Amino acid sequence: MNPPMNRRDFVRHGAVAGVGLGALGFPRLRARRDQVDTVNVAVMGVNSRGLTLAESFAADVGAEVVAVCDVDVRAVEACAASVAELQARAPRAVGDFRRTLDDPDVDALVIAAPDHWHMPAALMALKAGKHVYLEKPCSHNPREGELLVEAQAKYGGLVQMGNQQRSAPESIEVISEIHAGLIGRAYFARAWYANTRGSIGRGRETAVPEWLDYELWQGPAPRAPFRDNVVHYNWHWFWRWGTGEVNNNGTHEIDVCRWALGVDYPVRVTSSGGRFHFDDDWEFYDTQVCTFDFEGDKSITWEGRSCNGRPIEGRGRGASIHGESGTVVMDRNGYVVYDNDNVEVKRRARARAEATLDTRGAGPLTDLHIANFLAAVRGEEALSAPIHDARTSQLLCHVANIAQEAGETIALEGGRLAGASDRAASLWGREYEPGWELVL
Repeated sequence: MNPPMNRRDFVRHGAVAGVGLGALGFPRLRARRDQVDTVNVAVMGVNSRGLTLAESFAADVGAEVVAVCDVDVRAVEACAASVAELQARAPRAVGDFRRTLDDPDVDALVIAAPDHWHMPAALMALKAGKHVYLEKPCSHNPREGELLVEAQAKYGGLVQMGNQQRSAPESIEVISEIHAGLIGRAYFARAWYANTRGSIGRGRETAVPEWLDYELWQGPAPRAPFRDNVVHYNWHWFWRWGTGEVNNNGTHEIDVCRWALGVDYPVRVTSSGGRFHFDDDWEFYDTQVCTFDFEGDKSITWEGRSCNGRPIEGRGRGASIHGESGTVVMDRNGYVVYDNDNVEVKRRARARAEATLDTRGAGPLTDLHIANFLAAVRGEEALSAPIHDARTSQLLCHVANIAQEAGETIALEGGRLAGASDRAASLWGREYEPGWELVL
């Protein structure tokens, strides 16, 4: 007789055994924490979105947050206090997340740090034998996405990207119906995001605040002096650390469109736009329109307006899927189906609305996506957004930025550049601070 597995072995074994087990009918959530094998997580980057994730993991009966990590002393202390109110044991407050990777009681690392940290931290976690819940974007550039898929295959841990609409019951339902012919052959999809972000102004070089470990915050990125308009959040708009609005928010709806049309890599990508609304330090684009053309006569567009929030279809963000016999308009809170005479034929809305434009994104879809991740780690379900598929959607967003920055149409073959300029090719990867290069 084989000896019984301990908790750690069970969690590791379950991740391998659990692929495709959702059909066996395991419950996603149990009524009591002691009725499930608890998945212990450490959360990295807890100032904003990471605080939401930490609270959601702590509130789930199948998880315990054993550590919260941040280079901002204020953020890590506030998050630890919040999590302590949601579970029986207070988490450790840790400045350097790497201290948690050697802890055998940590089963998974949850990553919500700035974009330039996403793939390097995920790689470290996978090497340490951890599973990974990784906020979008899953990479800072296309090459990191390729390496992340290779790393997951090599080390075997599960990696779920945080495109939480993949776990929305309403979205799952209507996408399945689209694939079954709800609107005939679906051939065009439109994604959008509209917000009213303000100017980030002109930053000044200043002393590093006493509450911030700026050296660790920079991590794998080439060093730069501290400026007073970068930390927190505004790093999104700088190439050194961020990936722009199309990766920050376009990822979600572009992923939904790709899901609905049943396509993978585009053959051609174009982008137009610029930083039009304000004259400040913002390096990416506040206005961007991208087109992704696929084989089989299918196409996706994304319209991003960071600073002009007039909604489309009454929604600040969303997607419309167009087919031969109708259209589906959908977002995180449900969907509406129209026939070709613009007559509504079906509608479904969530009972509890999801936040769509704030920076924390708290809501039921995050809870569902986390529950799916935990169930997959326990071997009970397949991941809703496994990295090999999620990375494909992320690639579209990266290539849109490459097309915009290089000022050219980008051709792809099998998800790789085909005949691009030297400028476009240089944006496929990045330079790292010496000593921080990625090694699988």
